[in-house]
Amino acid sequence: MGGITNSLKRTLLHSAHIALGAKMVPFGGWEMPVLYTSIREEHLAVRERVGLFDVSHMGELVVSGFRAEAFLNRVLTNDVRRSQAGRAQYTFLCNDQGGILDDLVLYWLEPMRFLLLVNAANIYRDFGWLTEQAAGTVRVENHSDEIATLALQGPLAPRLLPMAAGLGIFHIGAFDVCGVRCWVARTGYTGEDGFELFCAPDDALQLWNALLTCGAEFGIKPCGLGARDTLRLEMCYPLHGQDITPETTPIEAGLSRFVALDKGEFLGRAVLAGQKEKGVHRKLVPFQMTAGAPPPRPHYPIFAGGKRVGEVTSGAPSPSLGVGIGMGYVATELAQASSPIEIEIRGKTYPATIENKPLLKRKP
Repeated sequence: MGGITNSLKRTLLHSAHIALGAKMVPFGGWEMPVLYTSIREEHLAVRERVGLFDVSHMGELVVSGFRAEAFLNRVLTNDVRRSQAGRAQYTFLCNDQGGILDDLVLYWLEPMRFLLLVNAANIYRDFGWLTEQAAGTVRVENHSDEIATLALQGPLAPRLLPMAAGLGIFHIGAFDVCGVRCWVARTGYTGEDGFELFCAPDDALQLWNALLTCGAEFGIKPCGLGARDTLRLEMCYPLHGQDITPETTPIEAGLSRFVALDKGEFLGRAVLAGQKEKGVHRKLVPFQMTAGAPPPRPHYPIFAGGKRVGEVTSGAPSPSLGVGIGMGYVATELAQASSPIEIEIRGKTYPATIENKPLLKRKP
């Protein structure tokens, strides 16, 4: 990932990460912890118990005003009207061609006030795009430097936050957590139960330390971006900049359920409606390597029938499944579960199989 440079931003928990022995790497313009002990240990802690992530590199944009709901319904793909205050919604910010500028979570905080959690590398582009589209009709503010975000993820997370355990999935509310006033949302990027907590930056260290202390009896572990990546990949959650980009659409990525074509006009609708009606030439598929094969990595070629048919967009060893897993785009006619493919790794091809989402099948 390259060396650490002085131009990288740091969260206010940087010293805490160093004290815990974290390995720091550049990510989205930030210096962030990739792991503390091992990706496998941290990954399994989240799947089996609970883990704590610093995700303060993510961006927070606030849209407010009398016309905020209507504005967001015009610039985002999901139907904001299906939500309400105190709820959250996964959605896309697309350009006129239906390309994904960003994927984000929209939190409806109050009747005319919305919080958008956006990807770190896209903060300023998203802010500029939304400001341009708003043209003064609503207020768009970048609060990214005024909000710290922690993610408490895992099946035991509700036991650490009993005050918020009553929140429904994709709901948000204000709570006092360990003496810190937070917006707490029952959302996450791991496929496990858990919460994302938004607080003032000056309170981040107190909250981080308190959660680690209170979580010790539950086997909590601080977790880095490495585990966050393998956790989301097992669930087939896309990563912007790899699996989804301005050159790919939600329909191609198999995420049309987050595109409300019936809500009226919105940016990119014409192209997305056409793709939904006529179909697309390529689709994003998850796949699993056969036992003993090396793990796939982004940009590795995908073959079928001796011909190159695509490229890996995300790939890693799966700590839960014990094999390599990944995602990549292939021609639509090949995008069928159980279809055999091959991944070229260092000049040699290894067999893999296209699977249904998610790759990690949870017990009912």
